[in-house]
Amino acid sequence: MRFNPLEEAGIPLEKQLRSWSELNVEPYEPHGVDPYTRCRVIVMNGIEVEAITFSHQMNRHVDDIDLRQKLAYLRYIEQQQQKSINWLIPGQESVLEVVLGYEQVATDITAWVARNEPDPYLRQNYKFGLLEDFDHLYRYSNLYELTQGKKAQAIVDYLTEVMPGRPTSHHHRHPEDNIRKHYDKHTVDPLSRMHAITITAAEQQTMNYYMNVGPEFVEPIARGLYLEIAMVEEEHVTQYESMLDPAESWLEQLVHHEYNECYMYWSFAQDEDDRRIKQVWELNLAMEIEQLKAAADLLRRYDGREPEQILPAEMPQPTKFQPNKDFIREVIAEQVDITTFGTGFVAEWPERYIKHMATVNAGGAPSEQVIDENAQRNGREYRNITDGPYPAEQYAREKVREEVVR
Repeated sequence: MRFNPLEEAGIPLEKQLRSWSELNVEPYEPHGVDPYTRCRVIVMNGIEVEAITFSHQMNRHVDDIDLRQKLAYLRYIEQQQQKSINWLIPGQESVLEVVLGYEQVATDITAWVARNEPDPYLRQNYKFGLLEDFDHLYRYSNLYELTQGKKAQAIVDYLTEVMPGRPTSHHHRHPEDNIRKHYDKHTVDPLSRMHAITITAAEQQTMNYYMNVGPEFVEPIARGLYLEIAMVEEEHVTQYESMLDPAESWLEQLVHHEYNECYMYWSFAQDEDDRRIKQVWELNLAMEIEQLKAAADLLRRYDGREPEQILPAEMPQPTKFQPNKDFIREVIAEQVDITTFGTGFVAEWPERYIKHMATVNAGGAPSEQVIDENAQRNGREYRNITDGPYPAEQYAREKVREEVVR
């Protein structure tokens, strides 16, 4: 279905302000929600946070009062949208249960993007990051069983398998090896740009969340695991944001952010089964259409360019949440032990990678300790494997109590 937000009528900006009662929305039902509805809520919260953060940075780098005022108005509306989405998350969900949703998001949206990314180099970046987020889901699932005595399939259902990816203790690379080559703004496929903005936003939201909630735990193993994975999320944000072309002007980037919001709301509205939350996506899409047009007017005024010069004539194919089990298994079998060197990917570990890992993992990695402790407590580590044998022999063997004691 062809869709061009510039050709659609949305909600006029002056009618987008909402009251506190409108923003203080009823949360979704924590025990009955579709896991992918939870995922869409988490993603769109991250997309809105990215838009707000970008707008604040732009406000600090432009010196025109009128432009700053326009940004302030758009940013205020974005803040209201973010609240109405983030407040859909119920207080009954523990921080760790929300985190399991975060890692299901990171796994299945990155897998979808990797499967559909047209650029081979960018696709490889997504495959690489995918195996790390997938492993985080496995580590947090073991923490969930260890500290709360519950199974992660209650949160992720059987849509996403829970088993090792690239071991988290292997994620700690020299910072220089987290920089990637960026796409060229003149030749990039519009879908590639949407992918890069979306995954950067999702990973940034995860990074910010872990930076703040990690110290809220009492258990040392939980605090340690959040600490370790929060540092990996720093690596992921660095990787994905470096794929964006820095030659794009501030106003070009503003237009692309607004277009990406339209794209993601449009994508999710097509698949949302929860009628009430589908209405949220449709409402926000109507709002974003006019925000995009406002950004396009700023592009004309200050850059002397038409939005059609930088935007496609219609939306790229929608982004979807769906199971990616076969694809993830293929990537594990092919790439579970690779790492990065410079802007590329290598099978043999560079010396600076080995030294960096040795420094940060000195004394033991919490991501390994949580597996050992859960096996000790419950007799066996937690995995939820649904589609056949584990695809990488070196990590196929599950830890059990006898191994830990010995």
